[in-house]
Amino acid sequence: MIKNLLSAADLDLDSATLVLDTATEMAAMASREVKKLPTLRGRTVVNLFYEDSTRTRVSFETAAKRLSADVINFSAKGSSVEKGESLKDTALTLQAMGIDGVVIRHPASGAPTTLSQWVDGSIINAGDGTHEHPTQALLDAYTMRSRLGQLKGLRVTIVGDVLHSRVARSNMLLLNTLGAEVTLVSPPTLVPVGARDWPAKLSYDLDAALPDSDVVMMLRVQRERMTEAYFPSTREYARRYGLDVRRLGLMPEHAIVMHPGPMIRGMEIAPEVADSPRSTIVEQVANGVSVRMACLYLLLGGRSL
Repeated sequence: MIKNLLSAADLDLDSATLVLDTATEMAAMASREVKKLPTLRGRTVVNLFYEDSTRTRVSFETAAKRLSADVINFSAKGSSVEKGESLKDTALTLQAMGIDGVVIRHPASGAPTTLSQWVDGSIINAGDGTHEHPTQALLDAYTMRSRLGQLKGLRVTIVGDVLHSRVARSNMLLLNTLGAEVTLVSPPTLVPVGARDWPAKLSYDLDAALPDSDVVMMLRVQRERMTEAYFPSTREYARRYGLDVRRLGLMPEHAIVMHPGPMIRGMEIAPEVADSPRSTIVEQVANGVSVRMACLYLLLGGRSL
C-alpha cells in the first residue's frame, strides 16, 4: 500500500496492473454524455507547477475535475515563489488549507519526496528535474497494452536524450516491473554515468535496434537542460538518431511509434512518421487523462495502491 506516487519504482506488478485496469474503466467514461464521477467530491487537489507544462497540467486538471474534485492551479510565475518563498513555506500554506492531494512538477530532482514530508495529503510526482515522471510511464504502458495486447515480453526501444530524460527513467523502471525488455539507444554523450547498471540494454546504433523492436519511443532533446554541446548539430543528431521513413521501414509491421511530447518534427521524428497510423502520439495524450484519473481515484478516493 502506498500513499504517494513519487517514482515508478513505488509500483510493484500488482499495483501497476491495478492502475492500468482502473484506467481502462475510466476510459470507458469518455464516450458518455456526462463524463463525471462523484468519487472525489469534496476533495481538493492542487496542481503545484514550478515548471511550464501545458500538456501535463491540463491533463491532471481534467482528470481531477472528471472525478468531481475541486482543483487549484498554482504556478510559480506571479506567485510568492518569485518573492523568495521556499518550497517548505508553500507546503505549510497548503497544509494549513487542508488540501487532500498535490500534483507537483519541479526543476529539482527529489522535490516531490521532500514535499511529502511536510504535507499530509497524497503527493503525485508530475516530473522532477531529470529524475522521474511516473504517470507518463503509466500512460505509455497503458498505450502499449491497448495497441499490442500485452506488456510482458514486449521489446521496447527508447531513443534519444536519456541523460536528461525523466520519462526514460520512469519507463525503464515500470516496463521492467511489467515484464517488458527495454533497450536504450542514445549518443554516447547523452548516456548517464552508471547507465550500464540499469535494468536495460544500452546501444548507440539505432538502425541495429529497430528490427527487434515492438515499440520505438522517441525522446525530446531537452536543450533547456543542456549546459554544453552534447552533439555537433541538429542535422547530425537527426541523421544518426532521428526516426524517418527509411527507419520506420526497418521496424516490424506491428511495431508502434511513441513520443511523450512536445516533439521536434524533422529532428527527433519525421512529420510523415509522427502522423502515420503506427504513431500513438495523440492516443498518449488522451490516455493520459484516463491514467491520471485512475491514479487520483486510487490514491485519494478509492482502493489504495
